[in-house]
Amino acid sequence: MNVTLAVKQYISKMIENSGPGMKVLLMDKETTSIVSVVYTQSEILQKEVYLFERIDSQNRDAMKHLKAICFHHCLLENVENLIQELRRPKYSVYFIYFSNVISKSEVKTLAEADEQEVVAEVQEFYGDFIAVNPHLFSLNLTGVARGRSWEPTLLPRCTQGLTSVLLALKKCPMVRYQLSSQMAKRLGESVKQIITKEYELFDFRKTEVPPLLLILDRSDDALTPLLNQWTYQAMVHELLGLNNNRIDLSRVPGISKDLREVVLSAENDEFYANNLYLNFGEIGTNIKNLMEDFQKKKPKAQQKLESISDMKAFVDNYPQFKKMSGTVSKHVTVVGELSRLVSDRQLMEVSEVEQELASQNDHSSANQNVRRLLQNPKVSELDAVRLVMLYALRYEKHSSSNLPGLMEDLNRKGVSERHRKMVQSMVEYGGKRVRGSDLVTPTDAVAITKQFFKGLKGVENVYTQHQPLLQETLDQLIKGRLKDSQFPYLGPSTLRDRPQDIIVFIIGGATYEEALTVYNLNRTTPGVRIVLGGTTIHNTKSFLEEVTSAASSGHSGERSHVVGRHPSRR
Repeated sequence: MNVTLAVKQYISKMIENSGPGMKVLLMDKETTSIVSVVYTQSEILQKEVYLFERIDSQNRDAMKHLKAICFHHCLLENVENLIQELRRPKYSVYFIYFSNVISKSEVKTLAEADEQEVVAEVQEFYGDFIAVNPHLFSLNLTGVARGRSWEPTLLPRCTQGLTSVLLALKKCPMVRYQLSSQMAKRLGESVKQIITKEYELFDFRKTEVPPLLLILDRSDDALTPLLNQWTYQAMVHELLGLNNNRIDLSRVPGISKDLREVVLSAENDEFYANNLYLNFGEIGTNIKNLMEDFQKKKPKAQQKLESISDMKAFVDNYPQFKKMSGTVSKHVTVVGELSRLVSDRQLMEVSEVEQELASQNDHSSANQNVRRLLQNPKVSELDAVRLVMLYALRYEKHSSSNLPGLMEDLNRKGVSERHRKMVQSMVEYGGKRVRGSDLVTPTDAVAITKQFFKGLKGVENVYTQHQPLLQETLDQLIKGRLKDSQFPYLGPSTLRDRPQDIIVFIIGGATYEEALTVYNLNRTTPGVRIVLGGTTIHNTKSFLEEVTSAASSGHSGERSHVVGRHPSRR
């Protein structure tokens, strides 16, 4: 089960189907993101695709020598744009692919618009999601909740995305959902409805143990997205923001023009792929090694190019050197900026207290440590609010809870009213009253050995005590001990054997810390394959926006919606 490979294969197949000759790839806003995350432009150029265009771009030139490969999300707006395109075609022939199920009526409308008979084929290729890592996908949807119910327009979109993942992975799963979440049940029913309606599509070869789709709700674990992170990918997203593998570094002091936006993709960057899940200390060591390796391979300034073979060797090695040079400067810049932020915001000290709040059970110590940090002028507004939120989620019902005192400390610190109000929103979103599970398994404090940075060495234990709730949920699921009373099945059937292929989906967004949990479980549990997905991938900032959006939009009625039928399928 590899979501990256699934999307790559779809795109390769599209290009292959169009045959030899020069091509243009015509996409929309959503599919541009889907493609760019798994392929670089230079990789697609090698497949004779020389032009990349948006279907909604008004000033495209007619180029009748090009074949058009159209890859679109099933939106009315995209269908309308295609109709206009086919009435006045700019390219010689059109191969049209939709990223999900398209209705017969829409196919008929396209056929009627194709008066010049330029359409060679219309197909459905189910790549309606962002493949972030091989075992992690996102639907890039935020603000999915109104109070504890679905934002009406986003339930069908989420259903489409999730069924697309199932079709891409060729899985027809049994469905389990978190009982404490009405949203999880609604999504499960909506997905099941599509599976029943489109039974021909889901008619895959039966496996001995059926696959399982487990639908969870972010509100059951609001702690995980609030914590600072110390592994490379998670840390980059937390401190700099990863958006479809891109990082905006334009605000970094003294940044050079060509590094204002950089791409971090494990598919095309060996250093990143090897360091994705390593902690910050190890990355420091590896950056040092990368630099030393680069220095050795760097062409000497005085290098003599006396013979043709000297010149040939230099030219042959230059692209490799240039690529390595780009990799080195990119990662040195990113790690340098992470180090600056860790130091400026005193994140090691902040993170130690966060971990204590999330993993231990000493109220008195937690209260003192949070108060101490709130009085530290170097602790940022975001970090101060995050600490009080963690305290509130952890000790809201404690007999000696000092939440009013901490709120007053925030006020004294000059924290904005908007941020202070978020503390109450967070308790309403993910407090004890809402949760279906016990968030904190108290850890024996004696068993936790503190280990601080020594030079560039590890950041273990004290900064990584916390395990996401997902770890325990999946552990119970794999052992066949996940309670039906908390995570019921949809429909009469239940799984007799331990599951092997598991797709977990978190409404309200997953995190890179949970992706690391899944990566480790895949590595250490033979015979079990897990893919994690979420409506989005959160860092603290995006999670606070999600919670605020759910709180401000409140409760509202919602309509169910089902998508339509198809042309040819893959």
